[in-house]
Amino acid sequence: MSVMVVRKKVTRKWEKLPGRNTFCCDGRVMMARQKGIFYLTLFLILGTCTLFFAFECRYLAVQLSPAIPVFAAMLFLFSMATLLRTSFSDPGVIPRALPDEAAFIEMEIEATNGAVPQGQRPPPRIKNFQINNQIVKLKYCYTCKIFRPPRASHCSICDNCVERFDHHCPWVGNCVGKRNYRYFYLFILSLSLLTIYVFAFNIVYVALKSLKIGFLETLKETPGTVLEVLICFFTLWSVVGLTGFHTFLVALNQTTNEDIKGSWTGKNRVQNPYSHGNIVKNCCEVLCGPLPPSVLDRRGILPLEESGSRPPSTQETSSSLLPQSPAPTEHLSPNEMPEDTSTPEEMPPPEPPEPPQEETEAEK
Repeated sequence: MSVMVVRKKVTRKWEKLPGRNTFCCDGRVMMARQKGIFYLTLFLILGTCTLFFAFECRYLAVQLSPAIPVFAAMLFLFSMATLLRTSFSDPGVIPRALPDEAAFIEMEIEATNGAVPQGQRPPPRIKNFQINNQIVKLKYCYTCKIFRPPRASHCSICDNCVERFDHHCPWVGNCVGKRNYRYFYLFILSLSLLTIYVFAFNIVYVALKSLKIGFLETLKETPGTVLEVLICFFTLWSVVGLTGFHTFLVALNQTTNEDIKGSWTGKNRVQNPYSHGNIVKNCCEVLCGPLPPSVLDRRGILPLEESGSRPPSTQETSSSLLPQSPAPTEHLSPNEMPEDTSTPEEMPPPEPPEPPQEETEAEK
């Protein structure tokens, strides 16, 4: 007899996480919902490099050196690996406060600020925190119901607080924060080198072909090369400029968000408490420091009361599908006989009493 086995439906934590993110591969991949520009980034890199490997590399490997396509392949693979690592990882999202935690924080704030008279604006919710003998303000997030850690900020696109928030990059389709900033920097650095490399050897390819058949004939015969040169030319300035800007930020141990707001270069001339005063130490901390684990626990299993109604267990399901056999009859003593539990409607009607017999004459 075949028995059907029904598996429990497991609810992962990523299915219930707030914010505007999308998840794939059972929560292993985390991205922003707006991914159109990310697909454009993939198309430009893959399309340009495919044309370069299909046409120019074959010619240059024979005419100049076979190391040209090898080095180009290394740059391409490293750029793609760092891009996907930046796009598919948790940037450092801070979990929102649970209802009990949010209520406790509200009680602390009310106890600190006291009752606010009606019609007056409540004081700002700020905590002072000391770092390297300097006061840093911790701001309260009304969406996440938490006091944000130092250097954290709330991303309006992903609707999450991100630790050491740098910026939201639509080209990678994700926020850039504490857990993926080093991969973002390595991506734009390798992409700059790849763009310069492809652009330079496209020029070399056109020059070598022009010596044989002329410049105009070369342009007519290689429209793909012309397209690559145009893409690399317009991409070069933005990517190289962005790499230089982030190299400057890494050397100062500063974020894009802090630089735009002028946190350490404003009127107060407050020094950056996170800088070590040494370029090498700052670079080592940002790019080579220990990577903190994700605090989201995206693939954790939610308890049944949080995930919804309790599904039937396997034992209950399988036992309900099996035929029920009659229970064995036991021999009971008169004292152990069960009481009659039938209702009055089910009880048989009482028999009428027999009429009394008439006395005979002999008895009289």
